[in-house]
Amino acid sequence: MNNYQIPDLFALGEIESKAVLKACSTAHQALGELKGVVHTMPNQNILLGTLPLQEAKESSEIENIITTQDDLYQSNINTHQFTTVAAKEVHYYAQAMSLGFNSVRSDKLITLNLIKEIQAALEGNDAGFRKQQGTGLVNQTTKEIVYMPPQNPADIEKYMSDLERFINDSAQLDYDPLVKMALIHHQFESIHPFYDGNGRTGRILNILYLIQQDLLDTPILYLSRYINRNKTKYYQLLQSVRDSQNWEAWLVFMLNGITETSKRTVTLINGIKVLMQNHKQLIRNNLPQIYSHELINNLYKHPYTKIDFVVRDCQIHRNTARTRLEALVRIGILKKENHREFSFCRTYCANCVALKSAASERNSTLSSK
Repeated sequence: MNNYQIPDLFALGEIESKAVLKACSTAHQALGELKGVVHTMPNQNILLGTLPLQEAKESSEIENIITTQDDLYQSNINTHQFTTVAAKEVHYYAQAMSLGFNSVRSDKLITLNLIKEIQAALEGNDAGFRKQQGTGLVNQTTKEIVYMPPQNPADIEKYMSDLERFINDSAQLDYDPLVKMALIHHQFESIHPFYDGNGRTGRILNILYLIQQDLLDTPILYLSRYINRNKTKYYQLLQSVRDSQNWEAWLVFMLNGITETSKRTVTLINGIKVLMQNHKQLIRNNLPQIYSHELINNLYKHPYTKIDFVVRDCQIHRNTARTRLEALVRIGILKKENHREFSFCRTYCANCVALKSAASERNSTLSSK
């Protein structure tokens, strides 16, 4: 086990090699395309209702918190009705991300207090930074301790204060912001400031930093999916920096993740737009009397919807909402299911392209292993 010293990020020197700059340029191009495609959505709240939950699901899977699409979307954080414990954890992640997003969008700062609030929302406690010694990172296969993060509470506070300054100070260094994001992520995971929730908090910080730097307007880039599908390499490269200061491989890996994830998300959003247009046309042709933008938005904002949601979003009577949902079932846009978690009403399951493609791709991945 190497005795890694947390570095001064302001003193790293020249780390933007040709390979890093090339990967960085490609990542910026892909990220810019994603940002542009988001603006073509007639209602961006549709993306905020579904895509952040997918990020939450993927990030939680990295920590072996596994839930299904059905359990995820049948749960309701507003009423604290969760189908499984794992679904509850994922919803807490999405809530923590929303908390951070709203704060950064308003203040343009990522402070230690905000980081603590995000972790508290994830874990349901306000234990704050570690104050007791003994935390180590263990290889889950060999059970060997591969890395011991800082143990002294005063050191943790200092390193986190330095990281806060690095995040919010763009004047002292001219590193590309995407390179800075990768540096911030590695530094946070190496400090490992909390007793639990470090990985998920760190991945939320990735998104918040992109928002802070105006590289994204909405939290829709699923880096957690890329990390989850390259988990072994991710942990190897994290440790490689600690063992041999191999920053180039780590930076290129993270930048490639931004490129790959941006391109996939563009495809996903375009697919949602096509399906929305098809459903609009289907409703106009078969049920012109019930068509409205509010109804379409409801179906895509809530992959699982119900009468109460339609009453609220469309400002119509319950009986009218029920009649419209039943009509959508008859033409095949929805299917009706009963779920005990919504004990006072029926739940209608939308055929959301984002969920279908994610599920089929995951099944394909699993079957090929």
